[in-house]
Amino acid sequence: MPAAEDLALLIQAAEAAGDIALKYSGPDAKRWDKPDDQGPVTEADLAVNAMLEDMLPQARPNYGWLSEESEDSQERLGRDRVFIIDPIDGTRSFAEGSRTWAHSLAVAERGEVIAAVIYLPKRELLYSAAKGQGAFCNGQPVSVTPPTELPQTKVLTAKPNLDSKHWRGGSAPEFLRSYRPSLAYRLARVADGGYGAMLTLRRSWEWDIAAGDLLLREAGGVTTDRHGTGLRFNNATPLLDGVLAAAPDVHQVLLAGLEPQGPGIPGRY
Repeated sequence: MPAAEDLALLIQAAEAAGDIALKYSGPDAKRWDKPDDQGPVTEADLAVNAMLEDMLPQARPNYGWLSEESEDSQERLGRDRVFIIDPIDGTRSFAEGSRTWAHSLAVAERGEVIAAVIYLPKRELLYSAAKGQGAFCNGQPVSVTPPTELPQTKVLTAKPNLDSKHWRGGSAPEFLRSYRPSLAYRLARVADGGYGAMLTLRRSWEWDIAAGDLLLREAGGVTTDRHGTGLRFNNATPLLDGVLAAAPDVHQVLLAGLEPQGPGIPGRY
């Protein structure tokens, strides 16, 4: 199955997900807190997930399934290709009535993402990529920022990532810090050149990262874990050891500044 055909399916699914999510008013949607401090979930997350879990495996019955809102099964580990899905990335933002939440859909083949969509229906932004075919937003090509000095680089990261214990010499390098609640959207904004990098030192679920990984790489960027190792997906425990995603020159500088044996930040994001 060509990656382009999987991408067409993901685009169709993402648009259908947006139609469902937009039927809910975030602040009025029923909301629960997941056990073990895993964050909130709303009835919209579950409705979107139910539609996707019906639509996508039906279209690709030989693919495995990994979603934030589905019970995990080790059966997926025996499949060459697997859907990696976050029905709503940025659930807290959705529940607050913000526009900054996304549907994140990806297909990985033997650990590598080959088709990906990040869709923000409230912002009317649909990012897409297929392996070897470039990255796009609303059908227009996107690319990472050209080389720039780090102090002038805008980096999407949370404040805890600036703690001195994570950086060589005891202090984070100088850059322009910003933040967005959705990890998928952070990756997309690096891919479209709006920001030079995104960094999270927390362990991160694969469904938050998979689509953005391909999008950013197809836009000319570099994605690794916090130690500089390339990202692989469909792991038995679907967690990554932090994420550093950036234009190549910025990635090199930030990676060199990180303490290689740093403790990381427990939990997510």
